Amino acid sequence: MAYIDLHAVANFSSYFATSLFFLIAFIYICTFITRYDEWKLIKEGNNLAASIALSGSVIGYAIAVNGVLKNAVNFHDFVIWGIVALITQVIAIVIVRFMFMPKFAERIENNESQAAIIAAAFYIAVGLLNAGCMTY
Repeated sequence: MAYIDLHAVANFSSYFATSLFFLIAFIYICTFITRYDEWKLIKEGNNLAASIALSGSVIGYAIAVNGVLKNAVNFHDFVIWGIVALITQVIAIVIVRFMFMPKFAERIENNESQAAIIAAAFYIAVGLLNAGCMTY
C-alpha cells in the first residue's frame, strides 16, 4: 500500500501556488510598465515581436523563481527571495526598454523581431544570473 505524506503534499501545494501567484503578478507588472498593450498586439495583431519579448521575460523570471525554490530554507525564505527575484527581473526589463533600447516600444509595435529577440535573451540571461546568485 502506498503511503501519502500529506505534509509533503501541503508543502508542494503552498510552494507551487505561491510560485504561480508570483508568475502571474510578474506578468501583470511587466505588461503594466510597457507603453503598448502586449496582449492586444499578441492576440489581435499577430505580433511575433511582442510574443517573443513577453515570453523571454516570463521564462527569465521562472528561471529565477526556480533557483529560489531550489535554495530556500523554508517558505518564508522562499517568499522573500521570490520578491527579490521579481524586483530584479523588473529592473532588468526597465533597463532594456528604457535605457538600452529607447525605441523598444515602437520596435515591438512595428513587429521588429530583432529587438524582441535581444530583449528576450537579456531577460533570460538575467534570470539565470538571478537564480545563480540565489544559491547559498
